[in-house]
Amino acid sequence: MSTQPKAIVIGAGFAGLAAATCLAQHGWKVTILEKNGQAGGRARRLSRQGFHFDMGPSWYWMPDVFERYFRRFGKRVEDYYTLQRLDPSYRVVFGKEEQVDIPARMEDFKALCESYEPGSSRRLEQFLQEAAYKYEVGVGKLVYKPSLSIREFIDPKLLVDMLRMQALQSFHKHVRKFFKHPKLIELMEFPILFLGATPKNTPALYSLMNYADVALGTWYPMGGMYSVVEGMLRLAQEQGVEVVYGAEVEKIDVQAGKAHSVHTAAQSYAADVVIAGADYHHVEAALLEPAYRQYSEAYWQKRTMAPSALLYYLGVSKKIKNLRHHVLFFDEDFEQHAHDIYTQPQWPREPLFYLSASSITDPQAAPAGKENLVLLIPIAAGLNDTPAIRARYFEQIMKRLEYYTGESIRPFIEVHESYAGSDFIRDYHAFKGNAYGLANTLKQTAIFRPRIKSKKVSNLYFTGQLTVPGPGVPPALISGQVVADYIRAQFEKN
Repeated sequence: MSTQPKAIVIGAGFAGLAAATCLAQHGWKVTILEKNGQAGGRARRLSRQGFHFDMGPSWYWMPDVFERYFRRFGKRVEDYYTLQRLDPSYRVVFGKEEQVDIPARMEDFKALCESYEPGSSRRLEQFLQEAAYKYEVGVGKLVYKPSLSIREFIDPKLLVDMLRMQALQSFHKHVRKFFKHPKLIELMEFPILFLGATPKNTPALYSLMNYADVALGTWYPMGGMYSVVEGMLRLAQEQGVEVVYGAEVEKIDVQAGKAHSVHTAAQSYAADVVIAGADYHHVEAALLEPAYRQYSEAYWQKRTMAPSALLYYLGVSKKIKNLRHHVLFFDEDFEQHAHDIYTQPQWPREPLFYLSASSITDPQAAPAGKENLVLLIPIAAGLNDTPAIRARYFEQIMKRLEYYTGESIRPFIEVHESYAGSDFIRDYHAFKGNAYGLANTLKQTAIFRPRIKSKKVSNLYFTGQLTVPGPGVPPALISGQVVADYIRAQFEKN
């Protein structure tokens, strides 16, 4: 184009920031319109009375994905934030008398496996060898494809690679070929929960997540996950990206099959390209006229959603014993909770839950001598949450937490806030109040996910957790790069 092309990005989450920054690096004039008062999307920060909470993502996995992103700009991760590897990576609680810390060192992890199942460390090596291959091909090649056509994958070597990655076998069956002990199987199936589906409905290729867990490790960006957002935001601004906050998009104006402008309540923004990093369903259903929508309401209702979440943010006026930075409470029936999320969506009877206490690692997360806790219960998307329901589940899991730690916590709570499906809808227009997006089932992977390019509007593109490659922070970061690279390739052809 003879003049500097303009891109409008809707939403300043990981995907939106990445897409905007990649285009700006190559001479585009990019403006991000962000509905809320902070960047980060679901990864915003909540601060109350000296306590700081990551509102959404709290796990830093797949560090190579972040490193690859910053290298695009001749930068390093450490130019923007400081990482610390956690050891132990996390703790799993099977009951008050049965808990296990997942060690950072591979040899220690092998010894842990042996303690559950003699001979399993040898099978672990084979399991992780296959997982490493899947990670190299899956994360190194496949997830950076736009997945608009099966032709992208018709390459003899790539087809062989895909067969070796066991895309048609379930993870449930795959992991049981290597391990027999139920606790060991639960440890191996845990990372799959990040993909938003049960192990039975998740392709075996996602054992690559076990490689990310065991081999690449669990890290913590000092200052919390929001420090990653701040780093990405600073990089975006260095590349010339403008971010407008409190700018909720109300309409995308389409004329003759092309988006001409994007409208907020205060202003209209002309665009050569529009990139929707907001909720895909919301963009189509609320911002476009019916003639320009690709997917019907019936289509969306048939999708398998990753879970929503019920979260509690607690500021506690004392230090709590017997905790780790990350703690997984698997002290109730895993299969029953999964059933209550996926098979027969309902509020869980006895939920598993997750606890994050970043103040154990980061002294800035809470005032001296105090603790910041985030408690998360995975729940089915689309449930109706009420104050009474939130209060009931709070009491339920706090009783278990106090029983496990052996000390009273509730009388020492100074800050207490909750967040659930209705909040996800209010703040992010999240379809069915989902927290993690569209599940990565076999029928919702790659070309089977909603497209990054609109079929009805020639210059409208989508990025984020409802399109490729899938849910999670690293996939969102990749998604933004994929859409930016595809747009550049299209414009260069023209």
